[in-house]
Amino acid sequence: MATLEITKDNFKETVGKGGIVVLDWWATWCGPCKAFEPVYKASSETHQDIVFGKIDVDAQPELAGAFEVRAMPTLMVFRDGILLFDQPGALPKAALEDLIRQVRALNMDDVRREVEAQRASKEAPKA
Repeated sequence: MATLEITKDNFKETVGKGGIVVLDWWATWCGPCKAFEPVYKASSETHQDIVFGKIDVDAQPELAGAFEVRAMPTLMVFRDGILLFDQPGALPKAALEDLIRQVRALNMDDVRREVEAQRASKEAPKA
């Protein structure tokens, strides 16, 4: 599957869908981004059931600012609309494949409970 160009106009729709979404934040002038591109593309072709998107930080400064992306490439992985992974730096092929394996193996009911517990603890009044 080809990678999608992600913009501020399609970000919420893309990430909000069920399933796994892998996002590569990149820039045309970024050497490590160019080196990571073949690894990312190969993974997108291997995992046809996963949405792979690319976000050009220069073309999408509002998105980059909202997610505090300061280094390229930055890789983010969402599943069922929940951000599970956010890390700058290019991953080698084996590490990207392992990350995808781990994301697939997650019990999302457990993840949602944990997210809700964290949210509730932040909103709880302090004594």
